[in-house]
Amino acid sequence: MKKILIVEDDITISNELKDLLENSGYSGIILKNFEKSFEEIKKENPDLILLDINIPKLNGEILLQKIRKESNVPIIMVTSKNNEADEVLSMSYGADDYITKPYNPTILLLRINAIFKRMENKNDILTYNKLEINPKKGIIKNEKEEIILTKNEMIIFTFLLANKGNIVTRDELMTDLWNNDSYINDNALNVNISRLRTKLKDFGYEDAIETRKGQGYILK
Repeated sequence: MKKILIVEDDITISNELKDLLENSGYSGIILKNFEKSFEEIKKENPDLILLDINIPKLNGEILLQKIRKESNVPIIMVTSKNNEADEVLSMSYGADDYITKPYNPTILLLRINAIFKRMENKNDILTYNKLEINPKKGIIKNEKEEIILTKNEMIIFTFLLANKGNIVTRDELMTDLWNNDSYINDNALNVNISRLRTKLKDFGYEDAIETRKGQGYILK
């Protein structure tokens, strides 16, 4: 049974989420110690996290950044803020998805299911030059080190890799993200491309993704 950790300070909402998850075949765990939220998350080792932005002691987006330094666990931001800037910021910090309150329970469950299904389907190990890409674990690595990619970074990278040497348009990338249940806007795509470039640069591939003005991108 998949374990989903609920990081939400509203007791009523937390209990509703827990009931929803458990009635849908998941194990719902409510985080209660916000003084040591990061430590509690590591201790629970969940399969997915529902993370509110406005939580006590540590802002949800800061907590998201801390988690991403050590883990690629799927994270869905659940927040009352209906603000595009918050969505872009959350995605840039490594969130896998974003849903606002009041949320539709069916939509939330569909997004959770889509994330788990995608993780199960992407088992193949891919290669790019001297790098090994593991889509299931969300990592790229060489002989000495590994770097974590977010869900959207991996979707973009694997799509570019499947079309290596050919131009991929922004519309094609947006469509692939949409098909993988990632609802990002144009600005968020720019953020993800920029982060992916930075991570590839850390492995010595500074110009791996080339921008073709008015056309799209090409992985060299």
